[in-house]
Formats: sequence, structure tokens, C-alpha cells
Amino acid sequence: MKRLLTAPILLAIGLAPAAAAELKLAVVAPKAGQFEVLGDQVRQGAALAANKLSIALVEVDEACTEGSGKAVADAIAATGARAAIGFLCSESLKDALPILAEAGVPAFTLSVRWKGIMEDANKADWPLFRLAPNADQEAAKLSQVILRDWADAPVALLEDGTIRGRELTEAIRISLEERGLKPAFIDTFRPGQEQQLALVRRLKTAGVTRAFVGGDRNDVAIIARDARSENLSLTLLGGEALRSANEPVALQDGVLAVGLIETAQGPTASALATEFAAAEIQPEGYVVPAHAAVTIIADAWGISTAMGTPVTDALVGTTFETALGPVTFGEDHELTNNPYRLLQWQENTFVPVPEPSQ
Repeated sequence: MKRLLTAPILLAIGLAPAAAAELKLAVVAPKAGQFEVLGDQVRQGAALAANKLSIALVEVDEACTEGSGKAVADAIAATGARAAIGFLCSESLKDALPILAEAGVPAFTLSVRWKGIMEDANKADWPLFRLAPNADQEAAKLSQVILRDWADAPVALLEDGTIRGRELTEAIRISLEERGLKPAFIDTFRPGQEQQLALVRRLKTAGVTRAFVGGDRNDVAIIARDARSENLSLTLLGGEALRSANEPVALQDGVLAVGLIETAQGPTASALATEFAAAEIQPEGYVVPAHAAVTIIADAWGISTAMGTPVTDALVGTTFETALGPVTFGEDHELTNNPYRLLQWQENTFVPVPEPSQ
């Protein structure tokens, strides 16, 4: 049975103050190296939520190296934290989870997509929750968009020959064909080239006007530029890889991508935007997910305290109102709704494309 939980209801029944007095959370994120900027995003989002709820946070460094998980788990245990959020790296999770499970400390990953880690966690009954998409959901959303919006047009599937590009494109192909849509054109292109005119001309000859590209942002930008030079009206769709630096070739307006929305969502979005601005925090990357994770755990802790049940029981099946919008975890501790959204590049930014009304 699903439960709907909102902050006003929680406060009204007196759960939040009791929970806040007892709740200490560990924020696990890199403090140095190439991922430090991402760690800063986690710490900023978590701190903004925790300060408002009077929750104590303790910071734990995440080295993101093989074998580092035990040290992370030991550090969490030493702080007395009742839950941990962050975990941007699978290297930290896989060795930390058995120790955290023994201590009864739920762990929230904001980043790790690897399906195997959740499969292992479910088999071993480790309290891992994923506040991020898993490895299958990107292909699932891309397939949904193509089937919904492109079913009446010739569709091309293009991939750059890399493992990621090939696997993502193949997953989409299988999904489309299982649902009766056979791509009109499938091709592999050589990435990192200064032009893709030959590919564009093949698409033009095949009569293709819609194409998914399993490649990086610059290759998509070059294909879009060359299509325009050949007077080919071509709508391009890419995956999460398009959320990267807009250089050296700028992306053209109208290019579509599937990705995560980084700004606050839901009925409290406006108020949260004001809070972020007042704190001089740019809501990007992991800022909003970290804020959401803290509020979810705080609310779940309030339920478990009042009901006398494990906090993991409160986390499963309850719909939490968060900075990400409504969030619900299934019995498998995964998000019940695919968090990927269709985006369109407009005036130097990706903006959400409104979902069709059902």
C-alpha cells in the first residue's frame, strides 16, 4: 500500500521535532580530487535541508578508489549517524554496504547507476536506496519518446562504436522492435571527426528525418550542423551524454536529449529557488538530489519513530514530497517512476519538454 507523506502533515502529527532531536546523517562525498566539485554539490544541498530541519550532519570523505568502502563505513559508524547519503562511486558502496547493514544504517546513492549493486543489495538484504536512475532507465525513456513521438516517421539509430554508445543503441533497437517499430536506418559512425557529411548524406538518401545518436555531445553538434548545411530537416535525440560542455562545436537549438532535471520541482519549487538564491547556491548537479535525500530520511525517521518500526519499512511505499517532486521507492528500493525527462536545447540551455497529457 502506498502512503502519501507531505511535510505539513508530518509536522501536524508531531513527527518531525521528535525525529530531528535524534537524527544524525552522514554525508558521504569526495572532498578532494577530480570529483570534489560534485562532493561540494552534495554537501551544499544536504546542508540547506538539514539546517531547516535542525538535523546534524557529519561529513565523510569518499575517495572513490577500490577497497575504500570499509574505511567509509567505519567512519560512518564512528559518528553514530543513523543514515548516510551521497555515495557517488560504486567503489565506496560495494564494500561499505555489508558493514552498514550490520549497523542498520540505510545508504542513499545519488549517482551510482550500476544494476548489479542493487541486485546484490536485495539478495543480501542490505539497506541501499537509489535516488538516481538505474542503468536501464535511460534506454527505457529514450524508447518511450521514440515510440510516442516518432512512430509515424522513418527513424535512424546511430552509434559511435564505443561500448556505451553501442549498448545504449542496441537496447533501444530491441525495445522498439519488440513493440513493432523497426528502424529505417542503423549505422555506426566514427566519432571525433571534424565533419559528418557522409553520414548526413546517407540519412538524406534514406529519407530519414528523425535520428537517435548514441554518441557524445560534440558529435551530435557536428551532425546537426552538417544536416543544416545539406538542407536536411533532421531532428536529433541523444542520451544523458549530451549534458556536457557546449564546445568546441555549439549545439543547435532544437536538439533533444533525455536527462535529469537539476532544478527544484513540485509545489515548493519557487520557495526552494528563493532559498538556494539566498544561500548563493546554484542548484545544479547533486544539489537538489542531496536536499531531497535529507528530507526523505527525516520524514521516514519520523514515521519509524512514531510507529516503532524500522526506518527502511517507512522508506518503502511512501510517497515523499521533495525538491525533486514526489518520490516513492518500491520493494526493490528503486524509484518507482523513471526520473529521466525529455529536454530540448534552447538558447544555451536544456529545458524540459512538457509531457503529453494522458
